[in-house]
Amino acid sequence: MALAMIVLGPKRLPEIARALGKGLAEFRRTTDELKEELRQVEHEIEEPSSQVENEPAIAKKTESPPSPTPTASPAAQESEKKPS
Repeated sequence: MALAMIVLGPKRLPEIARALGKGLAEFRRTTDELKEELRQVEHEIEEPSSQVENEPAIAKKTESPPSPTPTASPAAQESEKKPS
C-alpha cells in the first residue's frame, strides 16, 4: 500500500482504487451470471435424461406372446407308441 502511495501519489490512489473496485464488482457480477446460466443449462440437460431413466423401455412394455407348444406330427406320435 505504501509503495502504491509513493508510485501513484495521494491524488491518483483513490481514483485507481475506485476503478479497481468497480472492475472487480463487474467481474463478480459477470461470473455469477455465467454460473447461473451454466446451472440452468445443466438442469435442462439432466431433466430429460432423468425422465428417460424413469420410463420403462419400449421393449419391456411389449412382451411377445408365448410361443405355441410344438405338436408332434401324427407319424411321430405313432412311432412313440410302438415299442422298439
